[in-house]
Amino acid sequence: MYRFSIEKENWILRFTPNIVLEDDSKQAIVKSILQLGNVLPTFSHGESFVIMVKKIGLIVFNVEKIPSLILTVANIIEKENWYIQTDSKIKKYFM
Repeated sequence: MYRFSIEKENWILRFTPNIVLEDDSKQAIVKSILQLGNVLPTFSHGESFVIMVKKIGLIVFNVEKIPSLILTVANIIEKENWYIQTDSKIKKYFM
């Protein structure tokens, strides 16, 4: 669990129990959140968003604002598991 502040708002960043990451990956996630800056407070309670971090993959975040400002890393999807649908076909996004 990490604590950080954006625009005088104190946030908590937590990770769901199914996510196991090295400390350097967690730090990369924290740095990406801080780069969002004033965008983070614009999300409503219950919204989700994703950030793609090349080193880690696609990171899914859930926003809670009641009772506290909590950002949860809900899942991480590695590039090997990305798919795209084109012309009624589904194929690997990165080959």
